[in-house]
Parts: sequence; C-alpha cells; structure tokens
Amino acid sequence: MRSARELSLASLDAVKAKQRELWLSLFADDAIVEDPVGQSPFDPDGKGHQGREAIGRFYDMVIAQNTTFDYKIRGSYECGNEVASAATFVISNAHATNHQVDLIIVHKANDEGKLTSLRAFWTFPTG
Repeated sequence: MRSARELSLASLDAVKAKQRELWLSLFADDAIVEDPVGQSPFDPDGKGHQGREAIGRFYDMVIAQNTTFDYKIRGSYECGNEVASAATFVISNAHATNHQVDLIIVHKANDEGKLTSLRAFWTFPTG
C-alpha cells in the first residue's frame, strides 16, 4: 500500500504526464479536492469538489487546460496518513506562459491506499 507521500507524488506525476484517468484512480470514491482552498473562480462556493465525478470535472475545467505542468517539492512533512509539501508549480496554458505558483499542498490517504483529500493553499491572482 502506498503512503500519503507516495500518493502525493503519484498525483503530481499523473498531472505532469496528462494522465487524467490515472490521476482520478488515485482518489477514493468520496474524496474531496480543494484547489485552492476557499472560494475561487474554480470553486465559487469554496466547498471543494467532492467525489470522483466532481473531481473529474475539476480536472477537465482546470488541469486539462494546462499545456505544460512541472513541479518542485521544496520541503515535505509526512505525519500519519497525511503529507504537507511546500512546492512550486510551473504551469503554461493559453492565458499565462510559465506561470509560477508557490503553494502548500496537503494530501491525505486512507487505509486502502487512496487519496481522501487534496488541499492546495495558494493565492489566486487578482486584477
């Protein structure tokens, strides 16, 4: 069974490789994705995307729009079944080339080796 750290890296690698189905397969059926945490244009109610179907819609609406995605983990702290990582994402899409996002991302796993939550703490650009 994979640890929270292993699942977090598998999640990021699946996004980098544009492997939607692989990424979704890492999540438990009732998982929640909050990226970013709180209200944003991706989540106007700020309640997250719960369940694989909603997480799949989030992928299609946000992640699939990236032309490239890369990441660097600057530090990672695993406690129990969760891992919090300080990371930098470098993303290219139709709206911003090589947009850099510094964030804290927290992945939580269950005893079956599936992600139950992904919470990304970053500030959505305004203006």
